[in-house]
Amino acid sequence: MKTRFFYTLLILIVSVSLSHAETYTKDMENLFSIKSDTVKIKESFNQDDTSVNEFLTDRLKPIRSNFKRINSIKKWSSIKKKDIEGESAEGGEAVFYEQKGRLKKVTARLYGEMGQVLTEYYLLNGKLSFVFEKIYTYNRPMFYDIKAMKENNDTEAFDFEKSEIEENRNYFEKGKLLHSINSLDCGAPFSSDYIAEEEKRFSESFQKLLKLRSQK
Repeated sequence: MKTRFFYTLLILIVSVSLSHAETYTKDMENLFSIKSDTVKIKESFNQDDTSVNEFLTDRLKPIRSNFKRINSIKKWSSIKKKDIEGESAEGGEAVFYEQKGRLKKVTARLYGEMGQVLTEYYLLNGKLSFVFEKIYTYNRPMFYDIKAMKENNDTEAFDFEKSEIEENRNYFEKGKLLHSINSLDCGAPFSSDYIAEEEKRFSESFQKLLKLRSQK
């Protein structure tokens, strides 16, 4: 009788321990998931473009309307993800959004020890229409926790909310860069040379993403 009681008690203890272990594992997975989500730049959703000035208002209007329409879509016909390799130290990811068989939007995330970049590409009639680039520079490296802060007699640990944020809005008309706005600039029109360089940069990056999309 005592032996049976002992085994029953042992089974109960093991069952409870396994239950707690499973709960602990799930809690840790959720914690890491939350941590991962909090250090990712949020993608645009149901968002209007910010009109900084009245420059080229009429020509920018359809581009801005297209941006709002696409980033407000809740259900996509197809969403495909691809890893980006060789572009940054911590890697990256590209996501391709299709509606009724047509590519409408592409996002590219690049991660680094001291920051990350999210670039959103929006298409209109099959061509680049709007490129929204968000650059976050961290206050400290991601691994720089409270322990590291104390060991280095520092006053700050890594805090995503303290990142320096730069946003670049680029408006394309028939595949050509028409206008560019930088959040750190005063809002005056950029030089033609700068526009040409940015057009080349974004066009080449977008073509690389299209090639990545076609790879199996």
